[in-house]
Amino acid sequence: MKYRTFQPHQDLSAVVKFYWTLEVPFDPNNQKQKIIPDGCIEMTFNFGDKIKRYISDSEFILHPCGMIMGQRTKSYYIEPLGHVNSFAVCFYPYGFTNFVDTSLEDLTDSETPIGNLFGEIQSKQLVKKIIQARDTKQRIDTIELFLIDKLGEKSTVDTIVKKTIDILLSAKGSTSISTILKKDVSKRRQLERNFAKQVGISPKQLGKVIRLQSALRMMLNTERESLTNIAYENKYFDQSHFIKDFKEFIGTSPKEFLGNENMALSTLFYK
Repeated sequence: MKYRTFQPHQDLSAVVKFYWTLEVPFDPNNQKQKIIPDGCIEMTFNFGDKIKRYISDSEFILHPCGMIMGQRTKSYYIEPLGHVNSFAVCFYPYGFTNFVDTSLEDLTDSETPIGNLFGEIQSKQLVKKIIQARDTKQRIDTIELFLIDKLGEKSTVDTIVKKTIDILLSAKGSTSISTILKKDVSKRRQLERNFAKQVGISPKQLGKVIRLQSALRMMLNTERESLTNIAYENKYFDQSHFIKDFKEFIGTSPKEFLGNENMALSTLFYK
């Protein structure tokens, strides 16, 4: 597996977290891979072979060539049918709403063809340019022209949403929403409504995902760190609380995650 990330142009750096590419040669022995929620929405282009996304143990859908990967509330499995060659835009949690009028709650836990959001003709042209580009640089140049053009057409993210997300990111998800809002109930209701539209999940869900991301990185990049230390370092009440959240979003315990063949791709993302 070959995974690389690239930084966006400064005009997009407030809304685009990074671009990434993934190449995985076909191997008939490859296992299904579990993808973990990361709190971000992605615009993904697949120009290799088709990829299955399982909706049950035996049922699946095929990923479109160009799609928007909405926010995730749970992990899911994918399985390539051949060689994987993908390019994607990873948006900050408040990033993608700046490009569309659609409520992002409608995209949660689903893959939406780009044409459904940006029009069939323009989207087909974009997907064609991305697929036919000679290299990653040309793909980045192509998508940045598209995004910069779209950025000026839409209203920006709500201030209370951006402020809340910035605090959650800075605190690695360990600050409660009540603390951020100073226990103002009226602001809580407003925040919940705006998060549904402009982020796709609730503030509490996003905070849990961000904290889990921080814990995962510690697990995978810090040698001989105990689960208890990881739990306390990430402000979980105790190890049991950490394991409960881990199972909620990933479906396994932390110990079962490490070394699991189905987690190889997710492990690559966090290393």
